Amino acid sequence: MTITIDLDRYRQAFQSLEFAMPDPGVLELVIANEGRLNAATEAMHRDLALVWREIDTDDAVRAVLVRGAGEHFSSGGDFAMIERMIEDEATLVRVWKEASDLVYNLINCSKPVVSAIRGTAVGAGLAVALLADISVAARNARILDGHTRLGVAAGDHAVIIWPLLCGLAKARYYLLTNKPLSGEEAERIGLVAVTVDDAEVRETALGIARQLAAGSATAMRFTKHALNNWLRLAGPSFDASLALEFLGFRLGDVREGLAAVRGRRGRTDKLD
Repeated sequence: MTITIDLDRYRQAFQSLEFAMPDPGVLELVIANEGRLNAATEAMHRDLALVWREIDTDDAVRAVLVRGAGEHFSSGGDFAMIERMIEDEATLVRVWKEASDLVYNLINCSKPVVSAIRGTAVGAGLAVALLADISVAARNARILDGHTRLGVAAGDHAVIIWPLLCGLAKARYYLLTNKPLSGEEAERIGLVAVTVDDAEVRETALGIARQLAAGSATAMRFTKHALNNWLRLAGPSFDASLALEFLGFRLGDVREGLAAVRGRRGRTDKLD
């Protein structure tokens, strides 16, 4: 029996994202804002938080492949959203809730998720990339948390997953210094599962998603649920980090950090 996913359902509900079905039962989710290195607008941030609930309840979806459009995964939140978070209390509270939902909804989504990481992966985009069950990165990918450079705590996703993947010493080093990692280095320390040449990233990730989609749905679901209990144990630490991050958006350092990052990026309006 051919498994067909109702793509229009997703396109109507989550209009900032793109969707395809490259294989039966495999939903391809594309973070698409290519002119801005797939920076997450306010609408996209909301969609990335909520789409996992829809996927979780969709029996036609057996596995998910998530990637960025073009040459990059995502450069994180765009400057317009960050500025509104700094200036507007209601926006800050809403984005805080979305940031929490993004992490927990992805952890609790019962379908296996494979990420295909090329180019830049920062911030909220990096959260999706690293919280995926299996991450495939280009050797030359540029992975950067980005938060302390902006002047806020590394909340987002880092505290819940980085120490588990690469150990506390490496997590401290990269999160405090904000030194970017190549995909090759990320694999060496255990932050991502697999690295391949840039041109092979999507096909490698799709092959893994295809394999997972062909397996026992209950075996995949139950194994993922059990493994992710490690992340649920870290939930209180994540909640604290996220609260401290968003507290930082009310302090002076973030204004200086945003100006500095914007100056380094020149004509662009993305954070990396």
